[in-house]
Amino acid sequence: MGLFGRRKPPPARQNVLTRSVEAQPPDDHEAPADPRASQLWSDGFGRVGTRSLQILAVVAVVAVFGFVGTRLTLVVIPVLIALVLAAAISPLVAFLRRRGLPPILATWISLLALIALLSAIVWLVVRAVVDQWDELRDQALEGFDSLQAYLQNLPFDITEEQIASVRESAMNLLRSDAVGSGAVAGVSQTADFVAGFFIMIVVLFFFLKDGPAMWEFLLRPFEGHRYERGKRVGAATIRTLGGYVRGTAIVATVDAVGIGVGLAIVGVPLVIPLSVLVFLLAFIPLVGATLAGILAALVTLVAVGPVEALIVVAIVVVVNQLEGDFLQPIVMGRTLRLHPLVILFALTAGTVLVGITGAVLAVPIAASIWHAIQVWDGPDLPARFARKKRPETA
Repeated sequence: MGLFGRRKPPPARQNVLTRSVEAQPPDDHEAPADPRASQLWSDGFGRVGTRSLQILAVVAVVAVFGFVGTRLTLVVIPVLIALVLAAAISPLVAFLRRRGLPPILATWISLLALIALLSAIVWLVVRAVVDQWDELRDQALEGFDSLQAYLQNLPFDITEEQIASVRESAMNLLRSDAVGSGAVAGVSQTADFVAGFFIMIVVLFFFLKDGPAMWEFLLRPFEGHRYERGKRVGAATIRTLGGYVRGTAIVATVDAVGIGVGLAIVGVPLVIPLSVLVFLLAFIPLVGATLAGILAALVTLVAVGPVEALIVVAIVVVVNQLEGDFLQPIVMGRTLRLHPLVILFALTAGTVLVGITGAVLAVPIAASIWHAIQVWDGPDLPARFARKKRPETA
């Protein structure tokens, strides 16, 4: 018979058997139970060992997912970029839907507007570089000659033969096979970029059109408070990603306009490409503004002169201070409330794993995870391990 159809023994017989077993004298050869064996994993050292094994298991799972993600960057990175962009322009889609447009039409309008904006930025950069390349080349040669003369007047000796040797080494490097292999690698990376771009566009379209339905489908296995938690986490993630991208775009635009106006007044060439570069680097917290300032100062030093380069450095410092002290707290608000050390760790991990794309995506992803933890047990109730246990002192 089946397990559920087996006949159970009568209660009386079961009691007799139980009494007979209890009445049997203990075996002299059985070793008494060691009370210390039950405490092997319950004392302090045992609990530490148990937690260590659990941590190692979690780290192993995360490492496996990280390894798979780094091997599938052609798919993972476009999906993450599409998620961030979808969170940023989802208010536009919602606005068009409230105006009575069908979901498919609202999605197409938003997607085409985004593509047109990105295409316009790329066209402006390329056009400015092409138009001012001859001027920049001539000024760079003059700046190199001035730098060479400056180096010859230093207290230590740098001969013309050493400078000529450095120049010849650079020319040999440009003519070497390494440049050819680099060009082949560049062609391969360009093909990967084009494939990833189309994947990103397709995924972005479906995120904009069916994003809430996709998340609702993923929440089907959950019920009750787990389902409500999933909805809170999803809403907090989209709100954080969208707020981060929109706020950073506003701050980056102000930085690019302010620094671009300063570069134009000083007379630096390639103002538009440098301004666009300032805009893009502003999406990398902590180090992006510094990199943009260094690059603008170097171009000014080579193309114009050292005094103008110092003026550009002063302009970059002033614009970044005004942005960091006044604009960013108003625009970003609670979106990016992370400790600078956490931001630095996220930037380092993202850069090591995925490169410059990881540096851009690491901080908003870390901010999204933190905000998801903040609504884990309720709209204003963080997860238990993230709650304040005692007042924090400065």
